[in-house]
Amino acid sequence: MERIAYSSLLEWKNSPKRKPLILRGARQVGKTWLLKEFGRREYASLVYVNCDKESFAADLFRDYDIKRILLAIEANTGVQVREGETLVIFDEIQEVPRGIGALKYFCEDAPGVHVAAAGSLLGITLHEGTSFPVGKVDEITLRPLSFAEFLSGTGDAPLAELLASGIEAAIDTMREAYIERLRRYFFTGGMPEAVAAFAEGRSLAEVRRIQDEIVLAYQNDISKHAPAREVPRINLVWRSLVVQLAKENKKFIYGAIKHGGRAREFETAIQWLVDAGTVNRVNRTNKPALPLKFYEDFDAFKLYPLDCGLMGAMAQAPVSAIIAGNGFFEEYKGAFTEAYVLAEMLSANSSQVFYFSSANSTVEIDFLVQKGTKVVPVEVKSAENLQSKSLRTFVTRNEGLKGVRFSLAPHKDQVWMRNIPLYAVSTFFC
Repeated sequence: MERIAYSSLLEWKNSPKRKPLILRGARQVGKTWLLKEFGRREYASLVYVNCDKESFAADLFRDYDIKRILLAIEANTGVQVREGETLVIFDEIQEVPRGIGALKYFCEDAPGVHVAAAGSLLGITLHEGTSFPVGKVDEITLRPLSFAEFLSGTGDAPLAELLASGIEAAIDTMREAYIERLRRYFFTGGMPEAVAAFAEGRSLAEVRRIQDEIVLAYQNDISKHAPAREVPRINLVWRSLVVQLAKENKKFIYGAIKHGGRAREFETAIQWLVDAGTVNRVNRTNKPALPLKFYEDFDAFKLYPLDCGLMGAMAQAPVSAIIAGNGFFEEYKGAFTEAYVLAEMLSANSSQVFYFSSANSTVEIDFLVQKGTKVVPVEVKSAENLQSKSLRTFVTRNEGLKGVRFSLAPHKDQVWMRNIPLYAVSTFFC
């Protein structure tokens, strides 16, 4: 299963300024598999240390003597670590004391050793006070498979290659095929195990069972790793996600978690889920100007599950409605479509995504992104509906902007707005 992030790993390997790598990502997005596959293909030898399971790992970083650490690794794995020829992988590095801090000393004392670290709950560990080696590591974020990766992984590589070409007229000739595959992706999502089961021809019920297990694993992480006093609040936020997104206005409302809910009661719980990588948070920005982060409003935000397939499992959305239902893209107030578009934008573009709403809520723009030196307002439509009153009003009021609408309609370019099909979201960032 090919991953777009593989090319980023190659750039890291070949960089003359390479530092130890941290591969971030939520549990079960494929971090371990990708690093092992990369090591197998690109290096003469591979050393894999699971810091959560290997007994010797608990004492591995008792100090920051890199020579001693490398000798201990060689003694326990039987593999000699050679500079430039061996990839050393520390998986679940956050599970051992001083593990993350040791990366600084690999950078300073053994720059020729290629080291990659991964961990499912790294963000949470760092917020608990673990020292982070600022300036001494490179970072890559791995997300669930994008739609293009899904196509490649399920036998539709030619469709993925056509998307990558960006040739709009040719892409539109395959519109029906893309929409059919998009339905499948809305159900399957991008979690590698679910995609692999689908590609192998296993039943849709089996794919849903895998998704349910992943959701349960995330819930178990809450009970296992979160502070005991926060567990009930985190669970309340987690269970409210799909309810929040089923509203017409998808701004997160604390009162929808429980009657009388307030920010101070749930802000730590929300941050825990964000740090765990299980939700994508989109903050409001108060002005469509560069840089958007200057105008960020932390008090108004939307939360989306990181994967549309998991969202379907959480909502217990009927499989038949997703795969065969004529109106599914429009159901649930378009929540699945927005979650999908957000995930595609995050996969294709490293910059942060925001949304906009006016003070009187008469104009709301689903997403705002930075593309180069431009601010781009994005509207998401769940069907071929080409009415875009809010987007047009917003563009008219803010001179110099050109909007983008993602919908089921084919490509169309107008003076004030460009329509891009939902299946081609990734091409906008090429």
